Amino acid sequence: MSKNFQRTPEQIALSEERKAKRQKLQDQPPPPDIQQNTGSILSRPWINLGRTDNQEGTRVKLMTWNLLAQCLVRRELFPTSNCLKGAQRQPMLHTEILAQNADIMCLQEVDSLDKLLPALEAADYDHHYVAGPGKKHGCLVAFKKTYSKVEERVIHYDEQHVRSGGDETRLTFSHRSRGSTFKTRNIASLIALKNLSRGGEGVVIGTTHLFWHPRYTYERTRQAGILVREIVKFRSDLHLENWPCMIAGDFNFSPNDAGYSLLVGDQLSTEQREQLEFSRVVHVSIDPSVPPTTGTPLRDDENEAVDPDRVMTNARHAIPADGLLSDEELVSLFPSTSTVWSAYDEGLRKHADKSTDLQTFGNRMSLPRSIKGYHEPEYTSYTHYWKARLNYIFILTDRPAIVEGLLSPHNAQDLVPGLPQKGVCGSDHVSLCAEILFILPNSNRDESP
Repeated sequence: MSKNFQRTPEQIALSEERKAKRQKLQDQPPPPDIQQNTGSILSRPWINLGRTDNQEGTRVKLMTWNLLAQCLVRRELFPTSNCLKGAQRQPMLHTEILAQNADIMCLQEVDSLDKLLPALEAADYDHHYVAGPGKKHGCLVAFKKTYSKVEERVIHYDEQHVRSGGDETRLTFSHRSRGSTFKTRNIASLIALKNLSRGGEGVVIGTTHLFWHPRYTYERTRQAGILVREIVKFRSDLHLENWPCMIAGDFNFSPNDAGYSLLVGDQLSTEQREQLEFSRVVHVSIDPSVPPTTGTPLRDDENEAVDPDRVMTNARHAIPADGLLSDEELVSLFPSTSTVWSAYDEGLRKHADKSTDLQTFGNRMSLPRSIKGYHEPEYTSYTHYWKARLNYIFILTDRPAIVEGLLSPHNAQDLVPGLPQKGVCGSDHVSLCAEILFILPNSNRDESP
């Protein structure tokens, strides 16, 4: 091109017009289908149930949430979701995890630790993580650095014994003494945390993810009983009986399930006994001689089954030699001297006296208002296939305790057409958060349920 070349006024005008168009396109946000996820979620109000500043004690704000492990995400399970990629979900997960500024967080289905741990560290949290054998996701307890870890323990449900004797006519004694129906690889993580700002005060935390299969009521109830038994033993072994226990996680049962009823000290109903009896089976993972079922084999990880009906496969009816617990033995597995109650059931019961704007599990199921579990949130898991109440914060303590506040549950209409959803929630589960005041033992005022 000649050095003496000069553009005409028309060429200059055309060039400027093109520059203006390019700048205009750069200034516009990208269309919704390629817009970067900034971590926006649907905010939820905090329900204040009244602070009791005149009471001396330890106040603990605890959050629990099943994050939906990325390794378990499959399009066929979440056909209505618009944010299944890790890059879409992680900013939303991090936003919700940190939104409540909880003292302690119990998280389940945790993977992608390389993304999560830096976010926790930046927010001044320490953590303890454990996973079941061979699993790519696990349970994580995060706690502010105003706490220090005293001790930890992992409970492998598959290895826990529930009876001490019996014959060995069919399976090995170890199998019979465990009384299990399925090798689930599920675990519970127990940790004792000392409050550095309150001398000898502290709290014992238990988080878990119980077996997911809806039909295995017996196995889930067995695991719940072991969890309470072992957290009581863990606290006793450390000589920390005056420390309250908080048990939170994904229990995979509803408030009208046998596991919930026995956990909170209720009697089994006729329907619950029938469900327990139906689920007394032995899976091929326990007894390799069980003939395989024709069709798609059952997988043992949460969210991995592609059959929405989730029928029992590869299992046989149990016989006495298998050592499964009777109803009465299941009841005895739950320590009778340890009172367990639900923070949300108690807190929303108090809230219902002032407001009726929240739907509860009891509303949805038309249950008697007097039963425990009636005031649990309507849903804590909401997908195209599964809409359920599965997640809880349970309290186990002999000390007076007061629920001072709760994170409000989502309204069901906000969860349509199913989680995860951009701008709403990055998981298929809904997070829970409760603030509890544990009053010092020498207080003469009893506010516990």
